[in-house]
Amino acid sequence: MIVLNIAEQKPFTTKDGSTIRSILDAANAPVQHQSLAEARLTEEGATQAHYHLLSEEFYFILEGRGEMALDGNTRAVGPGDAILIPPGAWHSIASKSPSGLRFLCCCSPPYSHEDTYFA
Repeated sequence: MIVLNIAEQKPFTTKDGSTIRSILDAANAPVQHQSLAEARLTEEGATQAHYHLLSEEFYFILEGRGEMALDGNTRAVGPGDAILIPPGAWHSIASKSPSGLRFLCCCSPPYSHEDTYFA
């Protein structure tokens, strides 16, 4: 049985500009087909528009308000919202809250810097 606590995971900055803490992925557990991380953006923070060629991604908003952009469409998002990001879809998310934005990211196959592409 693998049980990890998020507080024990060191945060790092991804290629798109968000600060994440891996909850479960190949770096800290014998995970093969997916990854789960907590992402945070500061009050004015935003990720750089990008896509993943292979990974299907879910975002689940935990705290704060934001604006999600997906293949040219934008929408306000907040706590409880789940967002599907298909492989190949251009996307970015921006914080619209004074306290920032906190959300979960699930990727299948697991997130990798090598599968993150920019214009």
